Amino acid sequence: MTTTARLANYPYQITDRERDNLSQTIDYSQINAIPEIWEIVAAKCGEVVALNAPHSNPAVSFTYREVATQVKLFATGLQCLGIQPHTGVALFADNSPRWLIADQGIMLAGAFNAVRSSQADTQELLSILDNSQAKVLVVEDIKTLKKLSDKLGDLAISLIILLSDEQPDSDYPIKLLNFSQTIDLGRTDSLIPVALKKTDLATLIYTSGTSGNPKGVMLSHGNLLHQVNTCGTVIPAKPGDRVLSILPSWHSYERSCEYYLLSQGCTQTYTNIRYFKQDLKDVRPEYLVAVPRLLESVYEGIQKQFREQPANKQKLVDTLLAASTKYIQARRIVQGLSLECLQPSLSQKLKARLQMSILAPVHAIADKLVYAKIREATGSKIKNIIIGGGSLAKHLDLFFEIVGVDVLLGYGLTETAPITNVRRPWQNLRLSSGQPLPGTEIKIVDVETRQEVSIGQKGLVLIRGPQVMQGYYRDPEATAKAIDPEGWFNSGDLGMLTPAKDLTITGRAKDTIVLSNGENIEPTPIEDACLRSQYISQIVLVGQDQKSLGAIIVPNFEALQQWATSQNLPLDFATTTTVESSTLEDSRVVSLIKEELNREVKNRPSYRADDKIVVFRLIAEPFSIENGLLTQTLKIRRPVVMERYHGMIDEMFAR
Repeated sequence: MTTTARLANYPYQITDRERDNLSQTIDYSQINAIPEIWEIVAAKCGEVVALNAPHSNPAVSFTYREVATQVKLFATGLQCLGIQPHTGVALFADNSPRWLIADQGIMLAGAFNAVRSSQADTQELLSILDNSQAKVLVVEDIKTLKKLSDKLGDLAISLIILLSDEQPDSDYPIKLLNFSQTIDLGRTDSLIPVALKKTDLATLIYTSGTSGNPKGVMLSHGNLLHQVNTCGTVIPAKPGDRVLSILPSWHSYERSCEYYLLSQGCTQTYTNIRYFKQDLKDVRPEYLVAVPRLLESVYEGIQKQFREQPANKQKLVDTLLAASTKYIQARRIVQGLSLECLQPSLSQKLKARLQMSILAPVHAIADKLVYAKIREATGSKIKNIIIGGGSLAKHLDLFFEIVGVDVLLGYGLTETAPITNVRRPWQNLRLSSGQPLPGTEIKIVDVETRQEVSIGQKGLVLIRGPQVMQGYYRDPEATAKAIDPEGWFNSGDLGMLTPAKDLTITGRAKDTIVLSNGENIEPTPIEDACLRSQYISQIVLVGQDQKSLGAIIVPNFEALQQWATSQNLPLDFATTTTVESSTLEDSRVVSLIKEELNREVKNRPSYRADDKIVVFRLIAEPFSIENGLLTQTLKIRRPVVMERYHGMIDEMFAR
């Protein structure tokens, strides 16, 4: 099938470069359901390693032929156990080859799944079981099952499958099998093919709950296939390309990226925070799917190494980075990829070219002395780091461009399967979220009137396309609020479009802080600016209905300890568990953080007086998944932070 025919259903004019990229990928435009991928890719890449789990016990790997076989056996096992098409199956487990086999086996059997991490809160998992009306529960292990056991009798669950090989309790009140028993059962019969349609429900993914209660997002096979069939216009992955996977497989962003990369015969290695840095060096991936917080962690690690160098070397690195910053900013103008100067005049281009030619030798020296070593730490083979799940701070975007690591920031929501926009390698407009994927329409409207605004004007981001969800499960009222009669989905995000249709997200409509003087403040850009400080690890802006902004801040204790030592101050920041509140309230520490906040906020190009953070409090406990203040994709749950620290916030503004 020709590339043009593959995109015939998408009302979008693709570029020659996108058309060429798509022509290099394996074609799935004629299939109706996600699990049809596996026979096709197994036929083309049968002996290529598909899934590699070096840190599981024992370590395992599967070729594409083996994955296709395992998916079929798991699906057959489910059918032998009486699972009918369109049955709901809850899948509560974490990254592993068995997760993918179960996920695809459920779909191949004609059922749909409702997914979540096994580490999620017990009440959250029970709520999903209740809302999804699941008849079958597939869980990570017996430990996960025990979290739910007391309440399962009140639900519709009639079958439980462990993804582990732990021996099930024969006296358990609900039929219980382990993974191998289910696979073995599949060997006793033949799969009954189920004729799935693109409109059939494939999965329920529950929103992360950063604001409001989680809702079950209904994604069809067609929604997910849109991602598989269009991501190749941006990244023409090929068989054997190495992918490092660290994000939750059940999350919509990681999931769609995995489906696409695996559909092209890539080799995916599962890693985790503990092994991530070493696996970057050992696996030497071509692609890494990540969230901004992960890049922040890499950046902080690099900055830590810089700070540990002798003073003369630190000064040299700072000088080289400053020169490279000017070189990169000039190059952006020359390439027409500067968001601050999208349509440069001839004189601006000539000035930028001159600056590039002067700074090019310095940048080349810096690359050889410093940046090449940073790339080596990432395995030196990365073609693209694909970023989603939140905005990328300006200093991170700039830093990775300087060191020569290509970051492609994308945009989307669980409700859009999720990718709607992504930066192209050849149109990598930093600070933007890129152009739409084929078939995707983006419209910016006035928040109040809902009238479309002009190019370059800020407003509410509306989305329409084949990836937009079917709706929220068993919640027609919420669905009607989210999707209008013409099919436009209300993202809840604020943004604007460039003349080239690059989308720039400027804030979150629901996150907007309205001060008592009526000024609207978007917290994310200011928070991103503050994170440039080496002494600030995490920050949440507060100040709704107050005269000025405030902040809850988790300091970078390691950097603070180095500062205290250099100042000969008897302050102990050794670990967060031993930091005394009196230490965090020490006037010298407070003054340091205040100086950092003032400098970074005022250095923002669009700084206004109302952006100033007037009051703040330092806390010792980092925001984490474990304490409920971060989502599984490391986004801060603002409402939860506000609730947890409401007393501190009230006290902060009472003075």
